[in-house]
Amino acid sequence: MAEAQFRPVNIAILTVSDTRTLKDDKSGDMLEKLATGDGHQVVERVIVPDDIYRIRYEVSRWIIDQNVEAVIATGGTGLTGRDGTPEAVLPLFDRTIEGFGELFRQLSYQTVKTSTIASRAVGGVANGTFIFSLPGSTGACKDAWKGILKYQLDLSHRPCNLVELMPRLTEK
Repeated sequence: MAEAQFRPVNIAILTVSDTRTLKDDKSGDMLEKLATGDGHQVVERVIVPDDIYRIRYEVSRWIIDQNVEAVIATGGTGLTGRDGTPEAVLPLFDRTIEGFGELFRQLSYQTVKTSTIASRAVGGVANGTFIFSLPGSTGACKDAWKGILKYQLDLSHRPCNLVELMPRLTEK
């Protein structure tokens, strides 16, 4: 059997913040740099305020866009009253990827120790589009990319990866 070859994934990046702009969005910059550095294409990048309906709107728009294969959101996963990214995206999921949040917190523990309990990172799939919601820090984005997404969004990663599932995500 032939070894699977890498293929770029089309990724949309959403930064959730009441204060960031494209000029000072360090987490969004970090995700874009890591994704493109590993050969993927960032097809769109948007910043929205901490408002569940604005978050849900952008993610929903990408879910129906056949050109977007994965959405990575950064910000809004904490415990404060303004943190609503999980509440925005969870109702959109056809399937939740429980292991994503679990593994993210395990990796994060190596860096921030027990502070990782305040992270509500989540992953799922909707209409054939993978959705990952990360904390807003550059460290969290780097940990999630280098520890999980780099491998799971790489078709050549073995023993398995999420990209190989893409053709079958919408089957009935």
